Amino acid sequence: MSFTLKSEDEYEDLLGLWSDLESGLGIVLSHPHSVQQFAPRIQQYDRWMQNLIQYDTDVALYLLFQLAGHSPVGYSASHALVCGVLCHLLAQEVQLPATERDSLVHAALTMNIAMTGLQDQLANQRGRPTPEQEVALRSHEARGADLLQTLGITNALWLQTVQQHHQETSLHADLMSVPPPQRLVHMLNVVDRYAAMISPRQSREGRSATESAKSIVTSSNAQNNQVGQLLVRVVGLFPPGTFVQLDNATVGVVMRRRQDLSPDVAIVLNDKGQLMRPPSLHTSSSNPAIAAALPASKVREHLNHHLILQLGAHAV
Repeated sequence: MSFTLKSEDEYEDLLGLWSDLESGLGIVLSHPHSVQQFAPRIQQYDRWMQNLIQYDTDVALYLLFQLAGHSPVGYSASHALVCGVLCHLLAQEVQLPATERDSLVHAALTMNIAMTGLQDQLANQRGRPTPEQEVALRSHEARGADLLQTLGITNALWLQTVQQHHQETSLHADLMSVPPPQRLVHMLNVVDRYAAMISPRQSREGRSATESAKSIVTSSNAQNNQVGQLLVRVVGLFPPGTFVQLDNATVGVVMRRRQDLSPDVAIVLNDKGQLMRPPSLHTSSSNPAIAAALPASKVREHLNHHLILQLGAHAV
């Protein structure tokens, strides 16, 4: 489903809803013991997320990838939301049963609940983790599952997926033929690593989504990586909200995915690196071609995202 953002107010309203969702999730993850009825709250945020995706998946991905690629502030909540959205889209793609889909997305939203503060701290830390931080990192999966149980979570698949989400195991059978616990752990592990790669830290810039996708698909720990390939098929090699260099030296931002993996692009910088006012529409069927993906850090100018997304709506 797609829709047109008729005014800048509509864009700001939609952006505000995503920001409110991220903020609310951040509060729940930071102060879980203060939340009454924790499980219903996570389910509420899940429904909110699904409603926003339903408006327009490309716009949802655009806002998410812009968010993930630009700032490490509030990293833990942002990362959880990105992972939740990607898991939801993957679940739709492979037609997971509803119970598995819910367990996967709820695990994605809560997998780092035992280290929310530490995760935010590390994203803004230039040096390597201290020995104490390393210990907390290594134990956060088990501590997260234990914490969720104390918060009233009884869903075994949700808990097991959280407890094992850093287990990097290759699948040598069809994804849908392995037991649900193995399937969900593998899916979340791949999504978690992909989302972490595109997000910036103080200690390093985020990678481009394309570089991250290629790394996931070709990793030695991801032989026969169906999930990595599925992820590329679902969000694209160049997902909405990510930047690309065209072969005429202009720079664009991807607006919409296409079946042939050649997305629609808004050209935002000319061949001299100057801001285009207004941005121009470049569809997948025309030249120039995409030459390379760019990390978000390479585009410093303030972009008018409302105008860009309006161009994307015209390209439908």
